[in-house]
Amino acid sequence: MPDLQEETATLFDGRILRYFDVVNSGRAAATDQRRADSGPAQGQQRWDPLRQEWVTVSAARNGRPLLPVDCPLCPTTTGNPTEIPAQDYYIAVFDNRFPSFTGTPTRSDQSAELGAERPANGHCEVVCFSADHASAYHQLDTKRIADILSVQAQRTAELFERPDVREVTCFENRGVDIGVTLHHPHGQIYAYPDVTPTTALQYTNALRHRRDTGKDLFQEILDFEVRAGERIIAETDHWVAFVPHSARWPCEIHIYPTTGLRDLTELDEPRIHGFAPLVKSILAAMTTDLSDDVPYMTAWRQAPRTADGRFDGVGRLRFEIVSPRRSAGKLKYLASSEALMGAFVNDVAPESLAEHLRTHLNTRESA
Repeated sequence: MPDLQEETATLFDGRILRYFDVVNSGRAAATDQRRADSGPAQGQQRWDPLRQEWVTVSAARNGRPLLPVDCPLCPTTTGNPTEIPAQDYYIAVFDNRFPSFTGTPTRSDQSAELGAERPANGHCEVVCFSADHASAYHQLDTKRIADILSVQAQRTAELFERPDVREVTCFENRGVDIGVTLHHPHGQIYAYPDVTPTTALQYTNALRHRRDTGKDLFQEILDFEVRAGERIIAETDHWVAFVPHSARWPCEIHIYPTTGLRDLTELDEPRIHGFAPLVKSILAAMTTDLSDDVPYMTAWRQAPRTADGRFDGVGRLRFEIVSPRRSAGKLKYLASSEALMGAFVNDVAPESLAEHLRTHLNTRESA
């Protein structure tokens, strides 16, 4: 992060707050005036033998705020002490007060058997994109979006140093229909103690594909979409955005770097600054096509670590955007087939979505 300065403060319950700005602002000197409490409670993981995966139980999260009048992510004002003690900020990152994963950075491996339980180690952070409560990620200028990406890369690098972390993802949930509890523009970072089930399945298949064919499955997917062309939304020197051939969601967009990178730490400045205007334009095109308040979820998929902390040689950094909005005013609900059986039925042809987004993207760029 050559352009950003980091300042660190401690919140009332011992959690860490990091301010990032283009100058040394001195904001870390602002004192959190809230009364001290015991700090975040640690959750628990329980083994599901049918799915062969750990399920996290974090009952303390049930007490987190729900769309409060006084936003806890805005800068502190008289009468409203928030998670950000300073009166203003550029980008702020703090340890989540209601984390799914927390605890000392040590491995807590437990035999995978019926009834197995273990502490939910790992780490969760909140990334505040702006002090402006009324803003949104796609409304930020490209410089700030690039700086947010740089901050996410820095946090990824540090979190991967923890011995209890196998996978790190940076994500954003936006919109009431997604279930957000705060409207303030922000994202989160989860540092998982295990490889998540979806990632584990994808990487198992990628490893098998490499063993059977000697080829990179992620690169083959990208090459397939570029050759087909009809689902491509936009291409730049460093990124390709497309609607996947087998999209599950009515609005699903993948953005791949043109060269194989494992995680955010491998992004250079041209790629960071090239991503910002691309994602801004795509999200703006989504609001034009589906509605101004389109709900969505985004995530950076990054290559996980093996149990001994190494990369396994298979991986592809990529950014995913999904929305349950199938058309203006209509939502795709994950009902029994999707939520219980895992059998997705998409109501929108991927080629149709790509064409709509290309049209709106071209219209905006020519305006």
